[in-house]
Amino acid sequence: MKLLSTRQLLAGGALAAVASSLWWRKHPSACPYGQRFWVELPHPLITRSRLREVLAPVAGERVLEIGPGTGYYTLDIARWLQPGGELEIFDIQQQMLDHTLARAREMGVANVKAACGDARQLPYPDASFDAVCLTTVLGEIPGQQAALGEFARVLRPGGRLVVGEVMLDPHWVSPGKLKRGGEAAGLGLVRRCGNPLGYFARLERPALAAGQTAA
Repeated sequence: MKLLSTRQLLAGGALAAVASSLWWRKHPSACPYGQRFWVELPHPLITRSRLREVLAPVAGERVLEIGPGTGYYTLDIARWLQPGGELEIFDIQQQMLDHTLARAREMGVANVKAACGDARQLPYPDASFDAVCLTTVLGEIPGQQAALGEFARVLRPGGRLVVGEVMLDPHWVSPGKLKRGGEAAGLGLVRRCGNPLGYFARLERPALAAGQTAA
């Protein structure tokens, strides 16, 4: 029986990785709770400080975080909104929400609320939030455009959507695709921090003109 060489094994592993990545891109889905270590790894290109810079949170605001995972950014966002602000976290997996809420309680962060469901059908009234943010999540949602439409709907006039992406993620959404999807949902790209390898982008819902009222 002929043994495979190290080079052949490495080549086979690389091909398997590429095939796996292509499969995930064609079959978007959330990271299972049992594999949560992936979302707990360091995020050197999409850091918390960069998120804060682009999100520009203000104390007293109401913010929605989609797909918080186990809370890599959540507790920091909640603190940035204090005093008087509220962070709502929304995930399709109740286990992720339970994990993050437990961490918040342990750290004494009391301004976090949670809801479970599909990001394409958010259970919030129109114009409910000052900002919506999600990091390495948009590409996991089947029907991204429907989700972007929902994010725009729940934003107040002048509200902002902040999306974080990293190219190593098999569900990576390119800056160009995000810009086009945002425009189709009525959101204009106003800023991007980083580069295509890892970036945060800020899109905004147009503010009301003088005399207008929110729909």
